[in-house]
Amino acid sequence: MKTTNINFIGNRNIAMAFSGLLMVIAIVSFFTKGLLMGIDFTGGTLIEVGYSQPADLTVLRNTLDEGGFNDATVQNFGTSKDVLIRLKLQEGVSSADLSAKVLDAINKNTAEPAKLRRVEFVGPQVGDDLAQDGFLALLYSSIGILVYVAWRFEWKFSTGSIIATLHDVVVTLGVFSVFQLEFDLTVLAAILALIGYSLNDTIVVYDRIRENFRLLRKTSTEDIMNISINETLSRTIMTSLTVILVLVSLFFLGGEVIHNFSLALLFGVFFGTYSSIFIASPMALILGISPEDLLIPVKEGADIDNTP
Repeated sequence: MKTTNINFIGNRNIAMAFSGLLMVIAIVSFFTKGLLMGIDFTGGTLIEVGYSQPADLTVLRNTLDEGGFNDATVQNFGTSKDVLIRLKLQEGVSSADLSAKVLDAINKNTAEPAKLRRVEFVGPQVGDDLAQDGFLALLYSSIGILVYVAWRFEWKFSTGSIIATLHDVVVTLGVFSVFQLEFDLTVLAAILALIGYSLNDTIVVYDRIRENFRLLRKTSTEDIMNISINETLSRTIMTSLTVILVLVSLFFLGGEVIHNFSLALLFGVFFGTYSSIFIASPMALILGISPEDLLIPVKEGADIDNTP
């Protein structure tokens, strides 16, 4: 396969300006709009109902919307005959009253009434604990990445990979903040998965740069980075397209339960691929990475000319 010859590093200023703009928009949105937290973080009520026949979730969602429960999340629980309804926290309304209203709403125009199985209240304290644990998970994973890449490569590469990963996380969260998409535990899981994906993509590029630093000793750092990115470009694109095809299928066919999960990963994979090309390597270059940082000492008399 013919290797491309695109000047990625030469266009780094345009890419950095674009990424900076996206991050500013995301951060401003965090402080003005915040994230639309789901019931997992805000607290609320879980209502399980059962049917004698498989339930039509679309009809059930429309019925709840008409009944004034437009923030309800509806999903199958165990079998197609069991349905779990999640409602956000409502001040001044007990779980018993709320479950009675929901049951009345979904049984109003149906020939087969649903049977109430259980009602559970999720307090806001549980949500606070989940939010704190989620933040700590992001923090610990970032520290782990920093330590691993610093040990595996060099601290300038380590810092570049952390900046690229944080860029992907901030921009993806910014999408949820700007468009006020619900942020729940499935989205948090997608963000954690995104960190691993973004890092893996970056490591592949860094590994090729390290190899070329040792092979192309008389070539400039910028040219070596361009060569390395172009050599790994086909692998990066093919991997990303494969993942995106799966995520698109999940987005359209996976149902409402994992809708935001697949959406978060779709944006994350796109920005993760972008950052591994336009952010990670340029950041290492800005930090002053050079072949001398990773060279293996040459034995006396050895040929140090560029490998053809």
